[in-house]
Amino acid sequence: MKLVINIILFALILILGYLLISGIREPIKFKAEKDLREQAVQNKLETIRTAQQCYMGITGKYAHTFDTLRQVLETDSFEITKVFGDPDDPTGQKVLYETSYVMANDSIQKLGIDLTTLSYVPYTDKVPFELTAKEITYQSTTVPVVKVQTPVSKFMGPYADARYKSYDKFYNPDDPTEKNYYIGFGDLTKPSTAGSWN
Repeated sequence: MKLVINIILFALILILGYLLISGIREPIKFKAEKDLREQAVQNKLETIRTAQQCYMGITGKYAHTFDTLRQVLETDSFEITKVFGDPDDPTGQKVLYETSYVMANDSIQKLGIDLTTLSYVPYTDKVPFELTAKEITYQSTTVPVVKVQTPVSKFMGPYADARYKSYDKFYNPDDPTEKNYYIGFGDLTKPSTAGSWN
């Protein structure tokens, strides 16, 4: 009888030990996976922001679709103007301007930007980022604005389950009214390309 009780107690100790280790390991694994996925998405958003800034340098506005962004950056050129002399010189010294053009695609390749996969959210099956670009009146001036974002639930996959909220009080992958529901950059109410992670 004593042997049976000892075996049962040993089995209970093993089960409780497993549950304890599991309870510690799961939050650590979740945090590591969340950090990894968020960093990948943030890096992709920073690359998109760079591409949009290049597009802005060519056209004077932001691309409203990824197809337009890709087409212009693959086929158009940056205009580079060199100034010889000082345009503000009061002595009237002659000023010369020399304009040259550099293919945008060459610069994009040097930056390591892959335009074919730029629109896709990491850790998804080719789910595109949400992109909105337009012009607004800001302080009596018409300015271009852009916003690129994705819901956290898109790239968190199985970790978007509501049960993981108990490990992070700011984690709300299923509530669009929450501040941390999206990760992205830009603003449609003012000229800003700040990221939500800043």
